[in-house]
Amino acid sequence: MPNPSPAAGAESTPVDLETRADHTEHEALRLWLRLLTCTNLIEGDIRSRLRQDFACTLPRFDLMAQLDRHPEGLKMGELSRRMMVTGGNVTGITDQLQQEGLVSREALPTDRRAYLIRLTPAGRAAFSRMARAHEDWIEQLLAGLAETDRRALFRLLGRLKTGLISP
Repeated sequence: MPNPSPAAGAESTPVDLETRADHTEHEALRLWLRLLTCTNLIEGDIRSRLRQDFACTLPRFDLMAQLDRHPEGLKMGELSRRMMVTGGNVTGITDQLQQEGLVSREALPTDRRAYLIRLTPAGRAAFSRMARAHEDWIEQLLAGLAETDRRALFRLLGRLKTGLISP
């Protein structure tokens, strides 16, 4: 039986960021691409599950997560900063969630241009269901790593983060 041509083999191999580099690339570049690939694979899986199980997007989930951490509410600008998205994105998501009764928007008496956004009781209940499922999904996705490996990876990534923040 003849060996498949490189083109045929390439078609069957999944292409991701990491597989674009070969062994001749610098180790740091290959590590970066592996980190990015893992992040993208996990995020894609979570996006798909949120959409399928809860008809929710990841940005909506993220906004609700921020509000869940701050039951006193957050201003729109603070939500934008914490989510690292534009104010327009936060406004659009907030408008949808408000129409669905999942968040409330309250004008601040001290600044009529600013609004305080909070989860409603229905929003807290909906987010609680999603958060429990999200935690289970993350556990499933990381189940291939032994607990000691997870701790080691967490520690090493913490060292990398520290080095990136304060070079």
